[in-house]
Amino acid sequence: MSRNFTLLFFFIFLSVHIQSQNKVSEYTILSEEGDITIEQALSKYLQFKSISGNEKEAGEWLKNLCLKNGLYVTQMGDTNNNYNFAASIYPLSSGLPNIILLNHIDVIPSGDVSKWEHGPFSGDITETEIWGRGAFDNKGNGIMHLFSTIKIAQEYGNKNMPYNVTFLAVSCEETQCEGGATYVTQNYFKALNPAVVLGEGPPAFNDVLKSHPEQNLFGISITNKRPLWLELSLKVKTSAHGSISPLNYANKDMIEALDNIIGEPQKVVYNETNINILKQLGQWEKGISALALKHPRLFKVFIVPQLRKKPELFSLFSNSITLTSVNSHNDVVNVIPEEITALLDCRLLPHKTNEEFIAGLKDKLDNTNIEVKVIREMPIIPPSSDKSIFFAKIKEAVKKNYPQSSTLSASVPNYNDVSYFRAQGINSFCFTPIQLDRHYLERIHNTNERIPRGVLSKGMQTYIDFIKGCFSL
Repeated sequence: MSRNFTLLFFFIFLSVHIQSQNKVSEYTILSEEGDITIEQALSKYLQFKSISGNEKEAGEWLKNLCLKNGLYVTQMGDTNNNYNFAASIYPLSSGLPNIILLNHIDVIPSGDVSKWEHGPFSGDITETEIWGRGAFDNKGNGIMHLFSTIKIAQEYGNKNMPYNVTFLAVSCEETQCEGGATYVTQNYFKALNPAVVLGEGPPAFNDVLKSHPEQNLFGISITNKRPLWLELSLKVKTSAHGSISPLNYANKDMIEALDNIIGEPQKVVYNETNINILKQLGQWEKGISALALKHPRLFKVFIVPQLRKKPELFSLFSNSITLTSVNSHNDVVNVIPEEITALLDCRLLPHKTNEEFIAGLKDKLDNTNIEVKVIREMPIIPPSSDKSIFFAKIKEAVKKNYPQSSTLSASVPNYNDVSYFRAQGINSFCFTPIQLDRHYLERIHNTNERIPRGVLSKGMQTYIDFIKGCFSL
């Protein structure tokens, strides 16, 4: 009996020892509550209700993490709607060219809270997922930036490296106010001395290639469509009683005009960037698909119907118009309002000027009584170079961590803060080095936003390997 007990104890000890040897310890950083993992940090970050204009509390927490882990912090605005800071492995006063990891603190509102399976600001960690508004856009990426910067600082902070590395957190990206990245680039651009900027962008996609639908593709954005936000307004004096329908009245005339611009499919427009996307895809396709994609102009009539089947890809080939609001300023059923407004979120390809687009829009509206007011517009900004050594180092880091994936230079349909650095001639690239199934992408800016567990560490390591690759230049 004693001998059997000894053998049993020995095997239990051996099993526990082997398990402990095989277990990989997670990287942690210091916080006020003690050591925290990357998933715990994201969970805490998601619990701050940092809707645009209310970023300071979350920003203070984030900044304190940076200070506690030995980064050099420079405040660049400390109020809601303009809470920004840089946290670097060396002081900005060192004057070193800077690798900047740019992210934003603010998130959009949660929408109908009752439709969330887990609270939008709960930061719940289940067995499989991390839940909350901003889990992908943009707090998940921000936490990967933070952890990679801290780890680089721990390894290289006492060495003389050719670049500084800076975690740059800003406000009001979602609303594009006058604070945030606008304020930072206007007032601290010289101090930041950026060599390259990495910002938020797409994760890896599959189901893009017909020949290899399982193939994951990382699109590294070198440019983006720019927003042109418009308000249409129409006033038509008419009898107000709804029992008699006038020949012309504001609601009717506006709806007819809107149908002229959104009732038909948008025209496909080729440019250098999106043609290059097709040619890159042709490298991985087979047969007639490969031939067509490698010669997109010649086979345009066949390619366009296929593009329309994939909205996320088609958006890169058109100047899009999205009707986001119609308001007749009336809630009485039997009263005909004399005034109506509509909001359009237009996204323009790089070659199209705002003036040309608005002129074409007015022609299509075919109603000279409709006034068109520009709410917000952005200038044309040249793309970053996919021939840059920094672009090559991104590709190397992605390939190292995702050996079965491929990368391509791409555009994105959305506008984000890297554009302020691109406008200053700085190579700026947007991507998120994680793989996500498509149903997670459908939750971005939607209810039940979340990301799967286990993706953050590999994303962090991709950023680290990119920075180490730059250090070797």
